[in-house]
Amino acid sequence: MDQPPPSRTEIFRVDDAPLLRFHKRLALHSAGGPFLDGYVLSIIGIAMVQITPQWGLHSAQQGLVAASASLGIFFGSFLGGRLTDRFGRRGLYTVDLVAVVVFSVAQFWVDDFWWLVVLRVLIGVAIGADYPVATSLLTEFTPKKYRGPFIGSLTVMWFVGAAVAYVVGDILARVSDQGWRWLLVSAAVPAALTALARIGTPESPRWLASQGRIAEADDIITSIFGPHAVIENESGLRAGGVGALWKSGYLGRILFVTAFWTAAIVPLFAVYAFGPKILAGLGLDGRMANMSSAVITILLLVGCVLAMATINKLGRRTLLIQSFAWSGSTLLLLGLFPDAPTYVILCLFASYAIFTGGAQVLQLVYPNELFPTEIRGRAVGLASSLSRVGGALGTYMVPTALDRWGVGPTMLGAAAVTVTGLAVSVAFAPETRGKSLADTARI
Repeated sequence: MDQPPPSRTEIFRVDDAPLLRFHKRLALHSAGGPFLDGYVLSIIGIAMVQITPQWGLHSAQQGLVAASASLGIFFGSFLGGRLTDRFGRRGLYTVDLVAVVVFSVAQFWVDDFWWLVVLRVLIGVAIGADYPVATSLLTEFTPKKYRGPFIGSLTVMWFVGAAVAYVVGDILARVSDQGWRWLLVSAAVPAALTALARIGTPESPRWLASQGRIAEADDIITSIFGPHAVIENESGLRAGGVGALWKSGYLGRILFVTAFWTAAIVPLFAVYAFGPKILAGLGLDGRMANMSSAVITILLLVGCVLAMATINKLGRRTLLIQSFAWSGSTLLLLGLFPDAPTYVILCLFASYAIFTGGAQVLQLVYPNELFPTEIRGRAVGLASSLSRVGGALGTYMVPTALDRWGVGPTMLGAAAVTVTGLAVSVAFAPETRGKSLADTARI
């Protein structure tokens, strides 16, 4: 049930507003982008099982196909961040998903390795552009009490998308030896539904106010929250371009966000893109490896839900540190004991899936809280882009590492990356729990 608007007549901040049905709809619609991200990056792992022998792809080519969407997200996140800070959130909020539909459908007719890479890069560009747009819009409308869980829910939807991809993949891959074409096209369905649902979403009043369009911002605030709601000025920052990110100390924040985000996704993306192959190397073959990947994905979802539920209780800093510490420990054990019994291997993978939830959820929470409205999109976009460089390199290197060194050393490498994220978090992670956006954006 929605809480009723405040009955008092005095001014109140949007950061202190009650939770409305509008917020719930906005969170659901904003989750479409992360859902597609998880779906697109996971479905390729199952599709590659058919594509590889049909096209005779070697390890480097497999890695490039798997990493191509992440490369696209690198460019798309950066571009989307710049565009949304300059032109607003509302316009790109629908257009980017229309592009996902077009490029996903085009994959059905692809018969060339390089064309497949190009199309998946373009899909990645469109999905990447959605991150700074959707997360900024949701952040700027959501009251502080619900901001962490709501933004965290977007990460949860990443894992929902990944889990759905494994289930859909297992079904469609058995249709025919060309089932991989339907796998790749299938992303167009959730993209189209999300684009339609987003039509009519209002512009962010915080962004309008940052552009001096006060009357328009007031109209939107009044229509949603009532006549006594206001938003606080966050910074007064007016500098343009990426240079604004490190004015007044923001360079340190962007480096922190990029470092921990990269450390969180490198092992995760490797597991998703080549989960069945990794599990096969650990003794699980065929359909058992595919279904185990789906179960692990569901447990990753559980871990993110638990993190989202405890983010306000534990705080951002504690949640991040504990997540890296425990997930890194499980990867270390996998690397040290790759020949352990099957049930031990599955328990360790399940533990990693649950413990990594905190680091995954905070990837979108921290950058949206640590930067003011004027540069929020660029900050989220740049951090997402830079972290995807590591994610793409990690994904690209996994098949080669598995072929040359085996599963054990590959898992030890993933553990080393996670421990690096732990060290960065202990040294630099701030606490933003319970603070308004005006407070969290201050240096």
